Amino acid sequence: MKWEDSYIGNLRSSVGSQKLIVPSIRAIIEDNEGKILFIERLGEGKWSMPAGSIELNETIYDCLVREVKEETGLEVLSAKAIAIYSNPKFSTKNKFGDEYQLFELLFCIEEWTGSLKQNTEETSSAQFFKQDEIPQGTNEFWTSFHKQVINDLITFKENKQFIIK
Repeated sequence: MKWEDSYIGNLRSSVGSQKLIVPSIRAIIEDNEGKILFIERLGEGKWSMPAGSIELNETIYDCLVREVKEETGLEVLSAKAIAIYSNPKFSTKNKFGDEYQLFELLFCIEEWTGSLKQNTEETSSAQFFKQDEIPQGTNEFWTSFHKQVINDLITFKENKQFIIK
């Protein structure tokens, strides 16, 4: 689906560039060595963990499954919600210059199946990176946010406690 046809794309055509709160997911997918999967967004050259916004008539878990499939080719079999981000400091702009505040549920993918795709309709590459080696090609906001997400994953693994920020 093209962004313009998505729920958020349609909403943006009505409200313009005013700041919105956008419900979304982010997926942490680790390989057997503890490396974390990042995807390179098609046409942007920016790296991110699989993530995206919920569509109308979709559960947040359905959003997770759909976004991971669209961006990686992998099928989520099980996942655990480990954190939620809703703090106004987690505000940024999308590639069109529209400002939004994250309202994001972070999932740790516990089990998946399928083969990782390097290219999809949304991505131009996919690769696992060491936890302390966030890929180049993201802006300062996303680099800082990815570091926060990885730290929250580590904290969750140690304490087994849901994180709210």
